[in-house]
Amino acid sequence: MARLEYRLLDEANGFPLLYTYDNISKDEIALRFACDYFVKDHKVFEKTSCAVDSLNHIIYVVRRRDEQVVEPGLVFAPHWRGIRMEVRHFREDADFYPIVHTYHFHEPGDALLHLMSHFLYFQGKEWEKTSTEVDENRKVYVYYAKPTSI
Repeated sequence: MARLEYRLLDEANGFPLLYTYDNISKDEIALRFACDYFVKDHKVFEKTSCAVDSLNHIIYVVRRRDEQVVEPGLVFAPHWRGIRMEVRHFREDADFYPIVHTYHFHEPGDALLHLMSHFLYFQGKEWEKTSTEVDENRKVYVYYAKPTSI
């Protein structure tokens, strides 16, 4: 098991520690490293970079006050097993992004490959990734995408 830290990208203040996860699996760290955004405590953070030192895995973030939490509910004990990933239809001018597909993975590597993919194919369409996030409030990973013309 490893340790993960989320730190605010604020060099002047010594990169303040926001959240710490002790005894977290490296698989989960890899999934989080693959995400562009992090949602926790009804706040949205954007990843700027990741780092690894001898003791820690670190994700540096900035607070995105202009971003709203899509679904403000909290999930304390999910009713599913494994890793859940929602695919949401991204539209530049929208305030809400509907779920167009949901994946359930039992292997972290499968979830990671989907999060890192630039394109997903389902419902007879090609979907192009715009961003990804880990939504800790709801215990899901989210893949924002828009359909291509194919």
